[in-house]
Amino acid sequence: MARRAYLEFLALIGLGLALMYVPVIWGLAQGLWKSDDQGHGPIILALTAWSFYRRKDQLADCFAPRGGRWQAWLLIGVACLVYVVGRSQHVTIFAVGAAMPLLAGLIWLAYGRVGLKLSWFPILFLFFLVPLPGAVVDALTQPMKMGVSWAVEGLLYQLGYPIARIGVMLHIGQYQLLVADACAGLHTLFTVEALGLLYLNLMGYTDRGRNFLMAVLIVPISFFANAVRVIVLVLVTYYFGDEAGQGFVHGFAGMVLFMVALLLTVSVDGILGRTLFKKRAAK
Repeated sequence: MARRAYLEFLALIGLGLALMYVPVIWGLAQGLWKSDDQGHGPIILALTAWSFYRRKDQLADCFAPRGGRWQAWLLIGVACLVYVVGRSQHVTIFAVGAAMPLLAGLIWLAYGRVGLKLSWFPILFLFFLVPLPGAVVDALTQPMKMGVSWAVEGLLYQLGYPIARIGVMLHIGQYQLLVADACAGLHTLFTVEALGLLYLNLMGYTDRGRNFLMAVLIVPISFFANAVRVIVLVLVTYYFGDEAGQGFVHGFAGMVLFMVALLLTVSVDGILGRTLFKKRAAK
């Protein structure tokens, strides 16, 4: 009987969330997620769902709904209000962002503080799904593009390549390449940061200092990976022409970025584990 009640609860909650968020997800799939800047959206959604799935047995063990927990109801009420405003006024950031307090309230209501503690990571991981305001993205992206352009120009110039830079425009040989938002923008940083935090969560480190330091180091790791991506595109264009640089290789360079970022994340984490946090791990 208890298992039946639990399955009925999951079905009811699943139906409610589907009615609320299937239209939102469909709208994102038909719009924002088609752009290079927001193309990471489906990946973040899938990883969030998988992260919840990994915790399904632990959550089932602490299932104990208490309808009188007023804090959870308050959280759910605020989330629903934000969702309604977002949907009625076509403010995507509100409609998507409301999912975090809504899930937190539902989990708190059904599983208590223990369930909320178990689910904190997938709930907060949804932050990477929220589309940020254009003004914020533009303000933060431009310095990042300038930094990547400067680093690429400096390195290739030292290696003897005929390269010059004007702003975020790189001139190499007879070719001109614009360092676009998708190549070195805030969304790329967000995607790499999300994957880095997922890696830390899977590793399950209990040392908060190590987790915090790795989360901070993912930012320069993302910058370096972005620079490697731009270098690949610049060199392919220089040796094989503009068509090669803007064709298949352009998409492949995106894969290079994430491979480099993952390799650096694992390497830096390993170095920290063998040096700075070796004694703590031994204890």
